[in-house]
Amino acid sequence: MTERLAEISARIDGVEKLGSVVNAMRGIAAARSRQAQAELAAVDGYAGAIRSAIGRVLPMVPPSNAASKTEPRRAIVVFLAEEGFVANFSEKILEVLFRAPRPEVLFMVGTRGCALARERGLAPAWQAAMPARTQSIPKLSDELAARIYQDVANGSIDELGVLNATVGEAGVIEALQTPLLPFDSSAMRDGSNGEPLLQIAPADLLTKLAGEYLHAQLCQAALHAFVAENQARMQAMARTHGQVDRMLEMLKVRQRIVRQDEITAEIIELAAGETANREAARHGR
Repeated sequence: MTERLAEISARIDGVEKLGSVVNAMRGIAAARSRQAQAELAAVDGYAGAIRSAIGRVLPMVPPSNAASKTEPRRAIVVFLAEEGFVANFSEKILEVLFRAPRPEVLFMVGTRGCALARERGLAPAWQAAMPARTQSIPKLSDELAARIYQDVANGSIDELGVLNATVGEAGVIEALQTPLLPFDSSAMRDGSNGEPLLQIAPADLLTKLAGEYLHAQLCQAALHAFVAENQARMQAMARTHGQVDRMLEMLKVRQRIVRQDEITAEIIELAAGETANREAARHGR
């Protein structure tokens, strides 16, 4: 009986330590999510300012007469899970990807998600890890944008989209697909009156603004994915915490029962010994 009680006590100790780890992971995910959400608001404002600037410069640049290809080569940037303990986070994104016509070029971000994608037969042309800190997301976007420019320049891709997770209403993780290239000029019309004063040629300025806008959009998608992954981890850890609490309660109930059985057995043993002593004393007389 003593061995059983010691075993249960050891299990309780192990489950309590697991609960501490779960709580720590949940807290880290919550802190990362809050920080990314605050930075996302700043990036949204930056992207809006660039979009407005493009809208003002766009009327000053003659429209391009370049002939469009009959079958444009499409590419997509997919943001998947970087770490574990996020349930089916990457699976949801990949399901959306598989439902659409397969793009010719895949850019993927997220180590664990990329491994899952390769298991499903996908071969990304470029992949990278999602940074552990939001401060490194602009650098990731720079590297990704440089590869995109290279592929656009050599004619490997003509259209570009992005597929990432985002946090919807009531904390539901949803997949969001957004077109990036070519830019939708109709969404960039600016209502300001008069032409802006420029120090460089409008076409050159438009090219620079377009590059900044693509970078801002990639940062937006990465931050949304970062928030969503940590939200998914928070939810997974919350469910795990509930399971840990239920397991602890069951073990403690079992511990009380075993301890009571042990006490009862000791009392019966003492009582039996006392009875035997009395019988021996009676016969001795």
